[in-house]
Amino acid sequence: MASIFTVHEASGYEQLMGRWSRRLAPLFIDFAGLAPGEKILDVGCGTGSLTFELAKSAGLAEIQAIDFSPVFVAAAKEKNTDPRIEIQQGDATALPFEDGKFDRALALLVLHFVPETGKAVAEMRRVVRPGGVIAAVVWDHYGGMPGMRMMIDTVAALSESGRQLRSRYCFQPMMQPGEMKRTFVEAGLAGVIEAELMIRMDYQNFEDYWAPIAAGEGPLGKYMTTLDGAERERTEAAVRDAYEAGRPDGPRSFANVAWACRGVVG
Repeated sequence: MASIFTVHEASGYEQLMGRWSRRLAPLFIDFAGLAPGEKILDVGCGTGSLTFELAKSAGLAEIQAIDFSPVFVAAAKEKNTDPRIEIQQGDATALPFEDGKFDRALALLVLHFVPETGKAVAEMRRVVRPGGVIAAVVWDHYGGMPGMRMMIDTVAALSESGRQLRSRYCFQPMMQPGEMKRTFVEAGLAGVIEAELMIRMDYQNFEDYWAPIAAGEGPLGKYMTTLDGAERERTEAAVRDAYEAGRPDGPRSFANVAWACRGVVG
């Protein structure tokens, strides 16, 4: 399985998205549900936002976490102090676990980066026992992330390559209304429910917003690495102007909506 997410340093990902993943994780856990004594699988654990939030539930028996990126796996392992947690490199479309091992399989902000999304959902279903739960959440890039759309729409106004970036970014897998629900139903899950979860992304200033993108992290950062020096400067200036919106640089807050979906293994 290839991943279409670009990561260079775990610290860069933390500034780009990890801090917001941690803010979303408790809402997602409330949506997915937990029960004492359960064994949980975190698919696409990243630096551990969901994994370590799950560990706050003292009653869980076991937490397994996998990620495709060795950079993320190493960072999460370094943080871990909980003996219930085991973290390893793995493929969401070929999970290294036996059938029915887990009570729940959860995926926080990962399915939209898996090219074979249906296969990943089928694998989550395979490793969860009958009556267990599968749940996933992805950002609504098109209509629910104004802070990121601010950059996307700015670069789209500057060049054809920016317009192509916007098309790719806004229509990644699982991001349209009902799309993830249909995938869950097609995978044979029962009682499928789709909902919206919302957090705010709060930035101290433009540098706080821009630094990980400028460093090449994530899909927006990857785009910046394709530009020459003059285009990078032009793009940064235009995005800064959009961020400041005619006011002095400083704190800005953006509402962000994610699609969440859960279903029961029959």
